[in-house]
Amino acid sequence: MSKLGNLGARLHRGEVGYDFVKNRKIWYGLSILITITAIVGLAVRGLNMGIEFEGGAVFNTPKNTSASVSQAEEYAEQASGHDAIVQKLGDGSLRIQVAGIDTDAANKIKNTLADDLKVDSEQINAELVGPSWGEQIANKAWQGLGIFLVLVVIYLAIAFEWRMALAAFVALIHDITITVGIYALVGFEVTPGTVIGLLTILGYSLYDTVVVFDSLKEQTKDITKQTRWTYSDIANRSINSTLVRSVNTTVVALLPVAGLLFIGGGVLGAGMLNDISLSLFVGLAAGAYSSIFIATPLVADLKEREPQMKALRKRVLAKRAQSAAKGDTEVHGEDESYDGEPEDAAPAVVGPRNQPASRTRGRGRPSGKRR
Repeated sequence: MSKLGNLGARLHRGEVGYDFVKNRKIWYGLSILITITAIVGLAVRGLNMGIEFEGGAVFNTPKNTSASVSQAEEYAEQASGHDAIVQKLGDGSLRIQVAGIDTDAANKIKNTLADDLKVDSEQINAELVGPSWGEQIANKAWQGLGIFLVLVVIYLAIAFEWRMALAAFVALIHDITITVGIYALVGFEVTPGTVIGLLTILGYSLYDTVVVFDSLKEQTKDITKQTRWTYSDIANRSINSTLVRSVNTTVVALLPVAGLLFIGGGVLGAGMLNDISLSLFVGLAAGAYSSIFIATPLVADLKEREPQMKALRKRVLAKRAQSAAKGDTEVHGEDESYDGEPEDAAPAVVGPRNQPASRTRGRGRPSGKRR
């Protein structure tokens, strides 16, 4: 078995682990800082909306045009008086986008570009894009996002409980905000492909969250009937038991997206790939992060506020203090089995465990000895 597989098995059994829930304030603070940075970037720089949303014209030059991208950009800006975006396509042609112009202006720009690029004006293909079409796309995207979030909250509230639904909703908003903020800071163009990418990452983020929630729901059945583990302990166990799986699926999903973003968009200059690959790359990473560091710790926070969970925590801490006072080697009750507690109660991950739990000791007696 590989080292990673062995680590995953040990995490699942609770032999090793990291206390994510205990350090939740660190993750909350880090997420708030990143979110504020994203919001500031969005407010200061704004989004670089593509021509599909603002309207304008797209000019496609003939193949093997001799002018460089920078030269064509300069020509287009001088001819239109607007900022221009130029992309060099695989066949050597240029794609020139100029936003905010009408039909008359597009014809004049086309003729001017033909003179500057030394080509026949008939060889330049001009396409006009109306802003109303982009507005319809944006409205449909917002409607789709709103319907998706409502359905997700309803489903999670029915399948799990409202606290998990609220935590998943917060995680999704967290992922969307960070992704949109990165777009504003980087300055990548927002196109319909970007919208598709944003809607896609929500499914990935929700998948990781539901996997942890399902494990948490299974392990917290009849939790109040035992006195070994608090809700936070078991929530931490759920995160650790699914940690390797979440990391593996995220890395596998990120590798091809990274190829599109860094190789296709960066090295090969295929700028049309950037709009969707950046949203997928940032969204997948943020989704994995929020599932581990935001959603489940937030559920534990909300559940620990319940009177039953507060009472359980008091009983657990009292038992642990009693065990420590009697000199037991495991403060967390590794060798204990209390009244009314099933022997296979789900343990929390609190660090390495060197000795296996004994199942031969008497029930209701911490040391297994007669009182």
